[in-house]
Amino acid sequence: MIKTESEYKRAVEKVREERQRTEAEQIRLKKEGVPDDLISLAIGPLASFTMQLEEEISFYEGIKQGVFPEVHNLSGLGRILVALRINKNIPQKELAKKLGVSEAQVSRDERNEYFGASIEKIKAVLDALEGNLISEIDMRVQA
Repeated sequence: MIKTESEYKRAVEKVREERQRTEAEQIRLKKEGVPDDLISLAIGPLASFTMQLEEEISFYEGIKQGVFPEVHNLSGLGRILVALRINKNIPQKELAKKLGVSEAQVSRDERNEYFGASIEKIKAVLDALEGNLISEIDMRVQA
């Protein structure tokens, strides 16, 4: 997950480089007479890496604009907490101070996307970031 503006800029540059690299590799393989289906197989991992990075860039751009994905059954809540901090432009150091913990603790929590965090910790983070979590229970029976 991209967490800082400098990481974002590096990711954008990396995508640009990977696209150029992929295109150059396609051209090279084509010149060598490699069939198109084998070229697709050869560049698949490069293309997959680039697509994943593009998704991270898109997610970062969205959260900077205040667009957050829905959370289902609390899955992804930790990622949303990190996204909220980024959206509010609050450095980890400042969040740590508000929570009364070390910056290293905030860094660990974010790296693990708050996996296993207690409800109390999640509430404290939300309060520190002036965020609200709104829950809804869907009781519809799935066929």
